[in-house]
Amino acid sequence: MTSPQVTEAPEEGYERGLGSRQVQMIAIGGAIGVGLFLGAGANIAKAGPSLIVMYALAGLIIFFIMRALGELLLYRPVSGSFAEYSREFLGPFFGFFTGWTYWLMWVVTGMAELTAAAIYVHYWFPAVPQWVTALVFLLVLFVANLISVKVFGEIEFWFSMVKVTALIGMIVIGLGVLTFGFSAAGDTAAVSNLWEFDGFFPKGVGSSLMTLQGVMFAYLAVELVGVTAGESEDPEKTLPKAINTLPWRIALFYVGALTVILCVVKWTEFAPGVSPFVKAFAVIGIPAGAGIVNFVVLTAALSSCNSGMYSTGRMLRTLADNGEAPRFFSRLSSSKTPALGITVSVAFMGIGVVLNYIVPEKAFGYVTSVATAAGIWTWLMILISHVLYRRGVESGRLRASSFPAPGGSKCSYVAIAFLLFVTGLIAYDADSRVCLYVMAAWAAALAVGWAVLKNRNPQVADRHEPQLEKVG
Repeated sequence: MTSPQVTEAPEEGYERGLGSRQVQMIAIGGAIGVGLFLGAGANIAKAGPSLIVMYALAGLIIFFIMRALGELLLYRPVSGSFAEYSREFLGPFFGFFTGWTYWLMWVVTGMAELTAAAIYVHYWFPAVPQWVTALVFLLVLFVANLISVKVFGEIEFWFSMVKVTALIGMIVIGLGVLTFGFSAAGDTAAVSNLWEFDGFFPKGVGSSLMTLQGVMFAYLAVELVGVTAGESEDPEKTLPKAINTLPWRIALFYVGALTVILCVVKWTEFAPGVSPFVKAFAVIGIPAGAGIVNFVVLTAALSSCNSGMYSTGRMLRTLADNGEAPRFFSRLSSSKTPALGITVSVAFMGIGVVLNYIVPEKAFGYVTSVATAAGIWTWLMILISHVLYRRGVESGRLRASSFPAPGGSKCSYVAIAFLLFVTGLIAYDADSRVCLYVMAAWAAALAVGWAVLKNRNPQVADRHEPQLEKVG
């Protein structure tokens, strides 16, 4: 075998305008989203303090997924990322299916973020309808995404900086309350709050496991760093660094923050629809603290929605380049952005505005379940592609990556089993089961679309067969 090396990233016409600090913050921002800030409230009510373990367990699986993706990215860094790897290792149909499903995931995630942003604004301005706020945010972010990838990267950098600074501040204040007993929460804040109210698993292990579907939604977007490969200035250096810092980000921002909050405020005080961070600052009694946190979580929602607009435009262009979407999606604007793909994606995200108008109290739950199902499919494709890639390397047919996943494909098998288990939990839960029906209908629509595509252009089914190069 030759020494590990990176296949040179192809020039796809994009501007390589994302520097190291921006890629790092995009990776961090992807790991701090609305699922943590808003969805955690409902999950605490269901699982109590044991939610901390669920976030840690899911975070470990996410790290396995990202190391698998990292090995693939350093083997062949392309903007199409996991859709391209599905196409190479599983066949053209899987590339087609994964690309369109990832597009769907971000469209519905964008709806969730718009819904969450509208809920946060409702905190200050209860008289303003949710759908009006959602529409305004949708239009503002749309314009920002059309300018250039540098503007996108800079916006994400500062969005993420706000989130990171606030979370660290929240942890420090919470530790201060626990250590020195100041504030209105000082008399009741204690580490023993983690087990004193009906134990660490107050509603049983089964109830805790049922929160995994919501927990996995909180981690959606960590794979976004893979989509940036085609626009990173130095993917060989920035991508491994972004992926390797994932464990401490999860430990600090998810496990650490939730542990501190549940020590300061007993878990029985949390309820669905209320951010646990806003609740914690309200209990502590810091002047304007709840309002400040509300601004931060609003930033988190807008950051994730912004990322969704970025990734959907790129994925549509990848599909168009492979003849799997209308050709006009492959065009770049004068600022080297896939403006048409972004525009169409934003138009579909506008459905979220309609949901906020029709069923504002249920909109978040509907879209998060569909996004989670689409995300699980994407992660499964990354893991299966990684297993097949490792087989190619071990047999000498493919060059080795410079960023091999620890344990080879063993951790990928563990992650695949875990994701299938979470899918089973979704099927068991009557409230979230609807997303599987939506995904089944989506799969049927894509199967029909693929059949029509092959009929019109038979070459699409064999134009991207795996290029198995003998090395060594």
